[in-house]
Amino acid sequence: MRALAKRIAGRDGSAMLEMRPDCERCGTDLPPQVYGAFICSFECTFCAECADELDEKCPNCGGELTDRPTRTGERLKRNPASTTRMYRG
Repeated sequence: MRALAKRIAGRDGSAMLEMRPDCERCGTDLPPQVYGAFICSFECTFCAECADELDEKCPNCGGELTDRPTRTGERLKRNPASTTRMYRG
């Protein structure tokens, strides 16, 4: 199983999503400000096409893949998304 998501805290100490930058199955870029990313409860991240091909089930943990929320504007500036790519190609 892939490494589990590490706990990330915003500047105010609240927990927040890591917002991984790519689909770990095909490598498609998934910027934090656009729709189309799907995550499981461990934040394994997939594009819409791969999530559909996986029947919305995470191949790593077996959990449900759901729409990842977006992060935009000032919130994205204050709390940037991860730059660590997960695709192993």
